[in-house]
Amino acid sequence: QVQVVESGGGLVQPGGSLRLSCSASGTAFSINFMGWYRQVPGKERDLVAVISRAGDTIYADSVKGRFTISRDIAKNTVSLQMNSLKTEDTAVYYCAVSTRLSDQTPEYWGQGTQVTVSS
Repeated sequence: QVQVVESGGGLVQPGGSLRLSCSASGTAFSINFMGWYRQVPGKERDLVAVISRAGDTIYADSVKGRFTISRDIAKNTVSLQMNSLKTEDTAVYYCAVSTRLSDQTPEYWGQGTQVTVSS
């Protein structure tokens, strides 16, 4: 059973920074894609950023230039550095991973961590 665990959420003021971390364990297969998604009540869960095993990244337009995704392949961990946070970044952030070779669609999800941006 693959386990995905996030940490690092919390309350921050607009313009501040937070770093989310995620670790995945329990799979005999290589984890090819690791990513972050976010969801607010009443809306769909949206992609924030994803990174491939090769280091290729994709970001949502709304976070480009402010968020940076990185990963440690050996440790099966991924981080999301969030700078210049805005109130609209408030959401539950989920880490997700995929073992598929060319499909980043998440297979396994974490439980989510709340990020609240408020003064």
